[in-house]
Amino acid sequence: MIDHVAIQCSDVTAAARFYDAAFAPLGGRRVLEFGPVIGYGTDRPEFWLGPRADDSAGFRESHLAFAAPDRATVDAFFRAAVAAGAQVLHEPRVWPEYHPDYYGAFVRDPDGNNVEAVCHAPAP
Repeated sequence: MIDHVAIQCSDVTAAARFYDAAFAPLGGRRVLEFGPVIGYGTDRPEFWLGPRADDSAGFRESHLAFAAPDRATVDAFFRAAVAAGAQVLHEPRVWPEYHPDYYGAFVRDPDGNNVEAVCHAPAP
């Protein structure tokens, strides 16, 4: 069900040193760097580190991405989430900057977290 997770770090460089070492015995490594954000995994990014969006103490937004088997399911997730009151972050679309078949939709849940449904399969 979980496709990938992202956390915010006060010091991405220090966090990356930690995760570089901690993931090595598990077979994990840096597989993608996207600006100041680092993706870890074995063959694709499943765990992301990024800078804090807000330097104030308190809430840190989490990012949770849920795997969808096809693009229609991403669309259904988006419609259901918006109908349930979610704030729209990004409507469903292809995100070629991630990879050519990345199809995702992003909403903000009632607690302020960034929740996504994503399909990695090519369009039918």
